[in-house]
Amino acid sequence: MADISGKASNGFTYEGDYQLPSAGRVHWSVTFRHNGDFAGMRHGCVHGMQDMHGAGLEEAVKRDIEAAWTEAR
Repeated sequence: MADISGKASNGFTYEGDYQLPSAGRVHWSVTFRHNGDFAGMRHGCVHGMQDMHGAGLEEAVKRDIEAAWTEAR
């Protein structure tokens, strides 16, 4: 597992973790906060990651987290 944290385009921060690729899939789970207060949780799976490593993998996971949070609100 690897830790991940960031800030969504709508100002919510998140932190959580993701599982390194297994059969090309990366599973992630994060908790969102706004001004330090709990705002929600999301989890997801990114497919086709068997050739991704390092910063590229983390960036793909962050894009999926952003989409899951901002498109669902």
